[in-house]
Amino acid sequence: MKKLSIVVPCYNEESNIAPFYEAVKSHVDGLPLRYELVFVDDGSSDNTLAALRQLSDKVAEVRYLSFSRNFGKESAMLAGLQYAEGDAVLIMDGDLQHPPRLIPDMWQHFEEGYDQVIARRNRNGEQVRRKWLTKLYYRLMNNFVDVPLVDGAGDFRLLSRRAVDSLLQMTEYNRFSKGLFSWIGFKEKMIEYDNEMRNEGTSKWSFNSLLNYGIDGVISFNNRPLRLAIYAGIFITVSGFLYIIFNLFNALIHGVETPGYFTTISAVVLLGGIQLLTLGIIGEYIGRIYYETKKRPHYLVQEKDRE
Repeated sequence: MKKLSIVVPCYNEESNIAPFYEAVKSHVDGLPLRYELVFVDDGSSDNTLAALRQLSDKVAEVRYLSFSRNFGKESAMLAGLQYAEGDAVLIMDGDLQHPPRLIPDMWQHFEEGYDQVIARRNRNGEQVRRKWLTKLYYRLMNNFVDVPLVDGAGDFRLLSRRAVDSLLQMTEYNRFSKGLFSWIGFKEKMIEYDNEMRNEGTSKWSFNSLLNYGIDGVISFNNRPLRLAIYAGIFITVSGFLYIIFNLFNALIHGVETPGYFTTISAVVLLGGIQLLTLGIIGEYIGRIYYETKKRPHYLVQEKDRE
């Protein structure tokens, strides 16, 4: 009988551990499979780890590991994938925004031969402003990155063992899972679900973290920002050359005029801004190279259920 591993990254989810387990159990029991729940405590500051210890002592199917500090969700998902033993691995958030009721359908599609069964969240009920910004974000992202990103398709997905093994072959330090899932390819099946509210607690995603996550997506999967910097440099150089020729002919025809304050300041501000932007882009890539060459581990484990 095949085994399903459910990987659950957790950060300050103390109040959601027990309800999440009960919800998953109610939908997994009765399916023709063996299963395990792999909780990854991402350095929580509340009693998440204590709740995991208690649940693991009572339930044989529950396993856990806890980081020495908060390393981020990307590291938590990687640890779960490395720790999972199943023939298929399902990644879910522990706040019940990823509805467990979809597990039977996802498992059925896996049995049909799909390597990635993706649960895509639709935007029904979202605020118009948030929905518009999200669509704009994905439109811009797909114009920049080298792999397609689908609006609403995130980490909630079931992966076959060969898909998991393919992901684990990519050991880069700066990970962007949405791009990695798309990059490995394999046979995909997508199902939709309505947006769900958190069971307890508050979202860990702030505007700044979402912005940084978006920048990670752009930088991680292409060098187009560098190419755009080159294009901008060429455009400004040609424009400046044409401006010089124009001023030369203007001086020959009308004589020399006193340069205007607006023209001087505009040129300085424009060129200075573009130079700083270009340096920032280059610095971002160099910084990523710097972190990759260190070859530090993605996370450190302070405790796990099997010592």
